[in-house]
Amino acid sequence: MTTIIAFIFVFGLIVFFHELGHFLFAKRSGILVRDFSIGFGPKIFAYRKKETQYTLRLLPIGGYVRMAGEDGEVVELKPGYRVGLILNDDEIVTKIIINGKDQYQDVQPLEVSGSDLEKELFIEGYEEYDEDKVVRYQVASDAVVVDGKIETIIAPYDRVFQSKSLGKRAMTIFAGPLFNFILAIIIFTILAFVSGSVPSNDPEIGQVMDNGAAQEAGLKQGDEVISINGKAMDSWQDIFSTVEKSPNKELDFKVERDGKTQDIDVTPKAEKAQDGTSVGKIGVAQPGSDSFWTKITYGFTQTWFWITQIGHVLGQMVTGDFSLNMLNGPVGIYTSTQEVVSYGFLTLLNWTAVLSINLGIVNLLPLPALDGGRLLFFLYELVRGKPLDPKKEGMVHFIGFALLMVLMLLVTWNDIQRAFF
Repeated sequence: MTTIIAFIFVFGLIVFFHELGHFLFAKRSGILVRDFSIGFGPKIFAYRKKETQYTLRLLPIGGYVRMAGEDGEVVELKPGYRVGLILNDDEIVTKIIINGKDQYQDVQPLEVSGSDLEKELFIEGYEEYDEDKVVRYQVASDAVVVDGKIETIIAPYDRVFQSKSLGKRAMTIFAGPLFNFILAIIIFTILAFVSGSVPSNDPEIGQVMDNGAAQEAGLKQGDEVISINGKAMDSWQDIFSTVEKSPNKELDFKVERDGKTQDIDVTPKAEKAQDGTSVGKIGVAQPGSDSFWTKITYGFTQTWFWITQIGHVLGQMVTGDFSLNMLNGPVGIYTSTQEVVSYGFLTLLNWTAVLSINLGIVNLLPLPALDGGRLLFFLYELVRGKPLDPKKEGMVHFIGFALLMVLMLLVTWNDIQRAFF
């Protein structure tokens, strides 16, 4: 049960932030957002505030922001329709009732002869008591069309996604991955302040382990490493990489201790890595820092570190050095979360940040049905001067989504085999 709760927490948080990015930038651009949904499948909870319905659904494996102009909902009132109108004190239509007129009082019946609910915002027709005279009513920009129990807010053209400038559309789509990176920065920053100190990339020796090569050679915590074998060390990563590449090879450490420089010979011990290769280890930890500035910047530096790491894995996909085992679907993430939970809540938060970065990067891939694919179409529009035909673009996204679902099924089946067989 703990793992299930943790899984829902992790997925729910990263999906919420992703969709929140789309939502906030859509609102800022003046786009009508019909639905902000976390999860897929049957509704668990739904709440409407003004023009947006906020929904929580059963399956916590995604979410979406449904914007006007993207959902295919077109309110069309054909001539001959008999509707009921609700008017405000200024004789402006606030509700157009197609079915269920008996549930409302003070309904103005009308046989529609024409309407425009996108640009001019009017409806006209024949009133019940005078079928020879056409009357015309102005329609409010937030008027609601009622069809039985279904209520749909009309979407004037200036409120639909396609009506906005290319820059606003692009930022609305890019904001989802952007907010995943922001979530990671927030989490890593919180972890930095809670833990008291954070890993530093300074070229120093951290904690020295008992019986390690460093202790045997005489290295001490706080030693500043100037060079190794004459090569300048500018960061902890430089030290780590040099040692790792030198199993059983004597290294000349030039260090500064208490204002004095000295040379210390250290021979890294050989240990087997996960890929079976031999790497050098000297038994020291990465140095830590408890400075306020380091803690503030840790969220950014750690986020960038994971972006580069995940980018390296994606690079292997391009070069061909890739296998299906390098991908995790929901089942794989669940089993990994089960292991992470055992290490405590702070480790779970760190895992959440890494997954959030991963979701942000994957969504930026230039593939159909992903945010990156849509941004690629915007780039095409920028270069060409006009957008691709919506039907053609929709077909590309549909095919891309179908292929992604096939890949997801393969990854999920692979996860199941690894977890249970």
